[in-house]
Amino acid sequence: MKKISPSRKLGQSGFTLIELTLVLAVIGLIIGAIAIGKDVQRNAEYTKVSNKFMGQWKMAYDQYYQRTGTVVGDCQQAPSFMINGSETTIGGTNACQRAGGQAVAGIPENFGGTGLKVCEGQGYAAGQVGAGDANIAAQTLRTLMTRHGVRLPPGRGEGHEDRYVYQDSNGNSTEIQVCFQWNPAGTASGAGNVMVIRGLTPDLARYLDQIVDGKPDSREGRFRIQARTGHTQATDANAPGTSWEANNTIASGIAGNNQTGTDATATGANNPGGAVATGRQYDEDRVVLLTAHWMMDQ
Repeated sequence: MKKISPSRKLGQSGFTLIELTLVLAVIGLIIGAIAIGKDVQRNAEYTKVSNKFMGQWKMAYDQYYQRTGTVVGDCQQAPSFMINGSETTIGGTNACQRAGGQAVAGIPENFGGTGLKVCEGQGYAAGQVGAGDANIAAQTLRTLMTRHGVRLPPGRGEGHEDRYVYQDSNGNSTEIQVCFQWNPAGTASGAGNVMVIRGLTPDLARYLDQIVDGKPDSREGRFRIQARTGHTQATDANAPGTSWEANNTIASGIAGNNQTGTDATATGANNPGGAVATGRQYDEDRVVLLTAHWMMDQ
């Protein structure tokens, strides 16, 4: 009988270097595919938010203007071209009545009661998804749109067309709410009529900003963060903007010109209680939510 040497037995009992390399390569491909799959799924969800919700509301706003000749909630008989203009006053009387405005120029600075936010319900509590929330107008968004025959986006369903639910990067369900308001001159998030989008994660805000104006900058362009303080120094004129900062673990300085400091809506070392009531800052916690202003064309 032919004997098998110990060295040959040892060689038959293990894996070769090539086999180990192939196994590791396959494992790496699987892990990479899973990571890419998550990114693809997230981008697909963000695309739905952009195309089937945000873009549809922009079209609804523009259609309202085309049908009525005024912006949402304004007076048709004496337009001010400010959102919710019919609830404002000029010369001590309602802005829709000509007699009150005869003694003053019809510029925004002479109007009172401006800047109320036209929504369909409160949704997020004031200050819950960023500072700087305006008060809610008496007029409701759905009533104004349907009264003039404007078709609303599907949203969450009948009566909830102004809401859309998506998942944040940690898998938590999150709701976006759309409102409209007028901002006075000098507002850092954009003067004039804006769409107010509440409930954005910084990641989704960056994506939408890139779609709207091609530059994910929270201070510049047509898509900006709410309540960012304006540049006040001469050296700040036309200075670069700031990124959409903060997530579930990193604090940010939304009120300042840089990305450090305390922010009531951010989490992290500067505000350890911002993630959940217990102050945890784990990857499975809810991602911090922000509010953005998208400047409208009319």
